[in-house]
Amino acid sequence: MTTPKAEPVPESERKAIASEPQRRWLDAELAPLPALEDAEGTHLPTQLPPVVDAHVHLFPPRVFAAIWRWFENHAWPIRYKLQSQQVIDFLFQRGVSRFVALHYAHKPGMARALNQYVAELCRAEPRIIGLATVMPGEPGAAEILKEAFASGLKGVKLHCHVQCFSPDEERLEPIYRACEDAGLAVIIHAGREPSSQHYHCDTHQLCSAERIERVVRSHPRLKLCVPHLGADEFDTYQRLIERYDNLWLDTTMAIADYFPAPVPIDLIRARPERILYGTDFPNLPYAWDRELRRLTELRLPADAEAKILGQNALSLFE
Repeated sequence: MTTPKAEPVPESERKAIASEPQRRWLDAELAPLPALEDAEGTHLPTQLPPVVDAHVHLFPPRVFAAIWRWFENHAWPIRYKLQSQQVIDFLFQRGVSRFVALHYAHKPGMARALNQYVAELCRAEPRIIGLATVMPGEPGAAEILKEAFASGLKGVKLHCHVQCFSPDEERLEPIYRACEDAGLAVIIHAGREPSSQHYHCDTHQLCSAERIERVVRSHPRLKLCVPHLGADEFDTYQRLIERYDNLWLDTTMAIADYFPAPVPIDLIRARPERILYGTDFPNLPYAWDRELRRLTELRLPADAEAKILGQNALSLFE
């Protein structure tokens, strides 16, 4: 890996940020968005390279139930109301070779129990790559992560929308340093979308590609992944992954042709070695393999497809 270039995105390119679409994907007149009754496959196509889903959620039952209530009221219907073991069985029975298990703490004091929950699932099923979480700014955040990493968890998942923070805030520094020291990655939902007025903060104020650029520039040893291809600042994130070698993006829900935004095909093609296939399973309003089918329809070169579908995730998290 080369050192990220020191120069920020030029001012002429930054102006593109202001001109990119400002429509909130989960505006009150739009949300909840509809379910799609699309057909689903029973198994992954056998000709595909090994598939690693880099964005799967596992939570205890009560937390899953609360998340599903919020989604069904303010975002979209949940097609797969599966508990954690059911999620594990569903994906592996359909041919997914590995997946990255993500969770996030909604308030201080939750992280330790959630991390222990996921660590136990990973010990029982080694094909799961589990990440930790922590609430930015909570007391003992660094110690919480130290314990989580010692239990075998392979990085940290954070969510700017749910946890109401900006990625370049000072309270993130202990988290970034802990991950740098451990050589582990951070997945941080730092894109502005999908944005809802029912979050307790304005995601367009908290999140921007410019803020992520500050983080990757000031932490060149940090491995950072932004889900949803950085929605909705696709053009700007394309420039960033072309410039910084410590930044990755995942495809989660961004190429499923579900949201009121164009599919950022150029972004995927720009640097496929920095793109991870992810789904958000089980919290989906459409078929579990919809995004994979859309990805394979792009007819990417075989080496690029293999990297996106699995190799990149294994390289980043293992």
